[in-house]
Amino acid sequence: MARSVLASALLGMDPPELPVAQLIRLTGLFGISPNRARVALSRMVTAGEATTDGSGRYRLAGHLQQRQARQTASRSGRTAPYTGAWSLAVVTTTGSTAEVRTARRRALAYARLAELREGVWVRPENVALGLPDELAPDVEVMEARPADPRRLAAALWDLAAWADRADQLRAGLAALPPDSPEALAPGFELSAAVLRHLQADPLLPVELLPDRWPGTPLRDDYDRWDAQYRATLREWSRA
Repeated sequence: MARSVLASALLGMDPPELPVAQLIRLTGLFGISPNRARVALSRMVTAGEATTDGSGRYRLAGHLQQRQARQTASRSGRTAPYTGAWSLAVVTTTGSTAEVRTARRRALAYARLAELREGVWVRPENVALGLPDELAPDVEVMEARPADPRRLAAALWDLAAWADRADQLRAGLAALPPDSPEALAPGFELSAAVLRHLQADPLLPVELLPDRWPGTPLRDDYDRWDAQYRATLREWSRA
C-alpha cells in the first residue's frame, strides 16, 4: 500500500516531485509509518519508478512518469475536430512471445484504441495515437471510414457503464467537500478513483457519444474539487 500511496501522491503533482518529509506525512494519513514509507521510496528508486537528487526530493520516473503524461491528457480531455476518419492499427507480425504480445496490447489500449478483432484495433481520428516507436515494425496504421461509426463506437466501448461510474464519482465529489484535514485521506482515494476513470474515457467525438455524456461535467467538478483539496493540503502541510 505504501508504494501505491507514494505513487499517487507524486502523480498528482506538476512537476511530479515532492520532498521526502511531505511524502512521509502523506503516507501517515493512511497509518503508514515513516520507516515503511522510506523503505517503499527506496524500492521505487530501485525499480526505476522514482529518482532522488540526494537533497531529499523524489521525482517520478519510468513507467509512472509515462502514466502521469497519460493522466494529464485524460484530465484535460482535449480532442481534435472529427472528420469521420478512424485510425486502423493492424498487427502485422506473428510468432511474438506472450510478453511481447501483452506489452503491445497494453500500448494499443493506452492509445485509446479498441480491439475490433484479434490484431485489429480502431478508434476515431480525433486524438493523436502516440504509439511508442518500438511498435512501428509490428503495427501498420492506416485510415478507415466505418459505414455506421456511431453503432461501431457503441459496440466497442461500454459507454453506459462509463457514464454511470462518472455520475457516481460526481456524487462522491459533491458529498466530500475537501475543506478540512479529516477529508484528506478519503479525498486522496476519491481523487485517485476519478483520475483512473478519466484515463478510461475513450475520448470519442461528441457526434458518437450518447446524449448528456458526463465527461465534461466530471472534469469540471473535479477541477473545482481538486483546487480546494490542494488548498487544504497546503494548509495542513504548513501546520
